[in-house]
Amino acid sequence: MYKIQLNASGTRFLDVDERHLATIERFGLFRDLIASNGYVDEDTLEKLRLTVRSLILSQCEDSEALFDFCVDVLYNERMKSFGLHQLILAYIDWANGQSDAH
Repeated sequence: MYKIQLNASGTRFLDVDERHLATIERFGLFRDLIASNGYVDEDTLEKLRLTVRSLILSQCEDSEALFDFCVDVLYNERMKSFGLHQLILAYIDWANGQSDAH
């Protein structure tokens, strides 16, 4: 379980389960997500939401993991670009740990 900070003041947090990080990896959700400027902004968050929504609509079966990711993380009422940036950092940390384990 990873705890990510959702705002700059450090008053809001969200627990992200490893299964959500595995869903990100499985569907390549962060691939080509961030623009060449390297900034994670509200447009980046909206792009991710649209991508996930499209994947759910195009995959009638096996979209339960995506749906859970949406409900628990992506469409959390407090998720903003700052939180997405923290999620990306948590994913990188998790992915590095996965490769170290193999």
